[in-house]
Amino acid sequence: MEECAKLVALNAGDHSAVADFCASNAVDLVVIGPEAPLVDGLADTLRSKNIAVFGPSAAAAQLEGSKGFTKDMCARAGIPTGGYIRLTNLPDAIAALDKFTPPYVLKADGLAAGKGVVIAENRADAEAALADMFGGGFGDAGAEVVIEEFLEGEEASFFAITDGKTVIPFGTAQDHKRVGEGDTGPNTGGMGAYSPAPVLTQELQDRAMAEIIEPTVAAMAAEGMPYSGVLYAGLMLTPTGPQLIEYNCRFGDPECQVLMTRLTSDLAAIMMACAKGELAGVEADFSPATALTVVMAANGYPASPDKGGVIDLGASEALQSEANGGGAAKVFHAGTAMKDGQLIANGGRVLNVTAKGMSVTEAQRTAYNAVDAIGFESGFCRRDIGYREVAREKGE
Repeated sequence: MEECAKLVALNAGDHSAVADFCASNAVDLVVIGPEAPLVDGLADTLRSKNIAVFGPSAAAAQLEGSKGFTKDMCARAGIPTGGYIRLTNLPDAIAALDKFTPPYVLKADGLAAGKGVVIAENRADAEAALADMFGGGFGDAGAEVVIEEFLEGEEASFFAITDGKTVIPFGTAQDHKRVGEGDTGPNTGGMGAYSPAPVLTQELQDRAMAEIIEPTVAAMAAEGMPYSGVLYAGLMLTPTGPQLIEYNCRFGDPECQVLMTRLTSDLAAIMMACAKGELAGVEADFSPATALTVVMAANGYPASPDKGGVIDLGASEALQSEANGGGAAKVFHAGTAMKDGQLIANGGRVLNVTAKGMSVTEAQRTAYNAVDAIGFESGFCRRDIGYREVAREKGE
């Protein structure tokens, strides 16, 4: 970001410091990207000082901050989602497994950096996962657990932006949560994504808006918690139609990279209109091209990523420079740092290698060409991002 912005060390948890910085620097709009400051109420503090904010209040951010809250809201508003039970202790949770059939879907209620979901294939694994959750494996996020019905179908992501009254669609994507190829291994924050998601047809998008997104916005407003910002709906496309898996109150990573790569509208104008409650009449336009991103992660991710590994962008920099003329490829830094003049890994998910093409197959090929031009010996990536759609494009 140093190439295009001035970096300032601010603690998002210190609301007063953030507000003072905004006031002294004449900041017109604050965009809160991560979920934790939203759940912590940073947007409320800034709005109380008449600073425009893109992002929901603490009350509205419960849609991501508490899986149980969202499930209860869906139940009240008649929004299609899987059956569930909320539990607050291990014995009751183990007993509640009797009401479900494997595979078991177990979710830490609170924020767990995208890793608080366990799909257990059998009873023993489910009991072990519940013991880990209630035993502090996910910190405070696991103080309460939600057990959900396992939904059959393909998963996809639908985005909308709302000022609490008007709702506009903001694209679709599919991501790959599991760490291993073929969607195996533990859940992560996301190992790659592509947009748009052809499986989310216009008919299904219209249903998602009418049956899930709009009723959510209406219910939150009616309950005194109007939602303002982006609503990221994780959907399961079941034989009976889309059902809500979960909400995020942010664009998400790696979905954000592929959405923004395709966006042709002025993002700042859209976010400012949302912050001011003036979204009526605003539209978001996207390129018809496909964008696909591959996450390069540090070895050991998601359990214990190996930090400090040297990264050599090398030939990929020339590839980016050449491709950017056509808007074809870009490497986004996620968990990197500079040390002694060298770029190093400083997180679990380290780079997002993003490419565009007129098909998923073409975007995938360009992205992996860029991946292969990067030297990152202590890192790895999945080699099958977009595999379902590539197979469909081949007619398989």
